[in-house]
Amino acid sequence: MAFVERTVKEGDNLAAFFEGGEERRLTLTDGSRIAVIGGGPAGTFFTYFLLRLAESIDLDVSVDIYEPRSFAYQGPAGCNHCGGIVSESLVQLLATEGINLPPAVVQRGIESYVLHMDVGTVRIETPLQEKRIAAVFRGNGPRESEPLPVSGSFDGFLLELAASSGARVVRKLVSATSWDTGRPRVTCSDGTSATYDLLAVAAGINSQALQLFQEIAPGYQAPKTLKTFICEFRLPREALDKFIGPSMHVFLLDIPRLEFAALIPKGEFLTLCILGDDVDNALIDTFLSAPEVKACFPDGQVPAPACHCFPRVNVEAAAQLYGDRIVWIGDSGVARLYKDGIGSAYRVAKAAAKTVVHHGISAEDFRQHYGPACGRINSDNTIAKFIFGVSTLIQRVRFLRRGVLRMTANEQQRRAARRHMSTVLWDLFTGSAPYKEVLTRTFHPEFPAMLGWNLLAGNLARRRANGSKGNAHG
Repeated sequence: MAFVERTVKEGDNLAAFFEGGEERRLTLTDGSRIAVIGGGPAGTFFTYFLLRLAESIDLDVSVDIYEPRSFAYQGPAGCNHCGGIVSESLVQLLATEGINLPPAVVQRGIESYVLHMDVGTVRIETPLQEKRIAAVFRGNGPRESEPLPVSGSFDGFLLELAASSGARVVRKLVSATSWDTGRPRVTCSDGTSATYDLLAVAAGINSQALQLFQEIAPGYQAPKTLKTFICEFRLPREALDKFIGPSMHVFLLDIPRLEFAALIPKGEFLTLCILGDDVDNALIDTFLSAPEVKACFPDGQVPAPACHCFPRVNVEAAAQLYGDRIVWIGDSGVARLYKDGIGSAYRVAKAAAKTVVHHGISAEDFRQHYGPACGRINSDNTIAKFIFGVSTLIQRVRFLRRGVLRMTANEQQRRAARRHMSTVLWDLFTGSAPYKEVLTRTFHPEFPAMLGWNLLAGNLARRRANGSKGNAHG
């Protein structure tokens, strides 16, 4: 990951940076103004923590959140294009911060994961037997859904939380940014503009706003992305309870270009998320035609989606995530690979807020105090690429799939302390643990021994079954 060093930009007032031959620190003071572009989780978490930390040291600052979208709208107009899973680790962290998700936000609690492969299916129960994974709508639900209260939207709830903490929500589209005597200036599509002491960019990688910073931050390069597919199916609640239940259904199928796919129940809807290499209609149709997928729907018939989109996800961190008086947070900067994007937004947003309140708003301050949080996620993503490479290998090799299925099924009959494969899969599917921790779990002495035994036993049992069938036909 590349980081920017502190520089004096063209047009800056040098006297503002130096006093008596010494560089003056750039810090927030009473009356400082902060602009946040984007009212999704990264922007609202940053605002919430910044205002709370500022209040704790009697620092009087103001925050404007620029968010033209209303999360009260149904369908794409109010949606942030996300699968909508809040991991158990994030639910716990938010609770320690005094942020408790209201019942209206949690569309369904996830009690278990059901892993589907062509060699069989296994249910993986939560290790701690608690319903702490939340399935949420980022906006007001899909098209054709019953309207939710604004607080029923996860993003709407967080934006209300930021507003109740003292932030002002500006319902305008930012169209340009520039420097005004060394300070960032934000201009909206209606021609209005304002100058701030700090600009925090939390627009997200699916926003056109990331194209607005070439003038004020030419070193910033947006993250590399991957196209995904998300859609919502409407099903009768009885059908959802019968075929899906309070479980997230995960598919490891040998389909070319498919990395990961899952069905997530939410209220009267079922969310499908597909990750893969250049997801297109051909890949989607192949996946939906798989018998393992059809078995999750009444009469094996997949209904037409109520709405769908092809959002992009961050797969490699942006370059130069900060400069003097400007910082990128959330997936416009760095995010966990494939999983728990909301959780990584929480972590980097809190780190950025601590930096600007307790240290300063220069590039050097961000490098020392915000950069490490981004670096940890980026380093963990390197491990994730190896893990998902192994996952892809399992998808492609039936011999391995049989062993993983048998080991996981047998573990579900044991006490939680010995569910090694189950815990690895649980943490991998939920994003509840760092990828480094997921990998470390496989170093337990029992793990390779149990996997080796189940690989042999699972495939020998299959071979004997095939031999018996051949003898019977003979």
